[in-house]
Amino acid sequence: MRGVGFTIAPGKILGLIGESGSGKTTVARTVMGLVRSATGSVRFEGREILGLSERELRKVRRRLHLVFQDPYDSLHPGMRVREIVEEAMKIHGIGERASRRVAVSNALEDVGLTPSSRFTERYPHQLSGGQRQRVAIARAMVLDPALVLADEPTSMLDLSLRSEILEILKRHRDTRGTGYLFITHDLALAGYLCDRIAVMFWGKLVELGATETVITNPLHPYTKMLLRAVEELAPPEPHKPEDYQASDHGIQMEESYATIIPELREVAPDHYVAHPPNRQATPDQAVPEKED
Repeated sequence: MRGVGFTIAPGKILGLIGESGSGKTTVARTVMGLVRSATGSVRFEGREILGLSERELRKVRRRLHLVFQDPYDSLHPGMRVREIVEEAMKIHGIGERASRRVAVSNALEDVGLTPSSRFTERYPHQLSGGQRQRVAIARAMVLDPALVLADEPTSMLDLSLRSEILEILKRHRDTRGTGYLFITHDLALAGYLCDRIAVMFWGKLVELGATETVITNPLHPYTKMLLRAVEELAPPEPHKPEDYQASDHGIQMEESYATIIPELREVAPDHYVAHPPNRQATPDQAVPEKED
């Protein structure tokens, strides 16, 4: 993963789109400090957090939370729902026992687990998949984070549950002003939820812009392929850069594209598209993407 740059404003949702293996989850884990990067920069609330010690990162994570894809693996099977949601508050020394119980109850109610008293003493195996994911979201919300990294939080749920989870995220964004990085391979979901979309291909951003712009006027051939897959109601097959000889779109992609950082160019206001660098360029000479 190289040359990935974007900004998420408070109260905004950025959709990070791409097929499996494109680097989406690595981005989220790097931001959280779960994957260490020797180069680059990650700034959170005006502070450089890349390279912080684990002790310093723990303080940052009070305002930064990751919601994992699989609600069956992300919840400890030996802990009750109350303990799962309360755990982060205890780690960060937030409140007394009584106030934490109130916060847990409120968080569960906010994600639709009502009345909360029916769920607080249950174990994960006593919950449905949708209920487990709601608990995972409540665990994030209880700390009132500034940024939530949601890694395909609806991919293992059926369609009716997906819409409910998306509404929970939108409501939380609107009421708390929380920023979201919403990771998905589904452009339809991103089009419904996100304010902006960033498209990843082989560890690099290839298109970035306002959701309506990217969906109605995609300029990169990979983005167009993802949109065609949505229209055909079929998941895209993994591809290699050499598969996209897209001269008809004004962009010629070749095998070297996978090893050289593409340059994001602003082709219209707040619409950035990657163009292959000069054929003679080397990775050291290539210009990184412009951060938005």
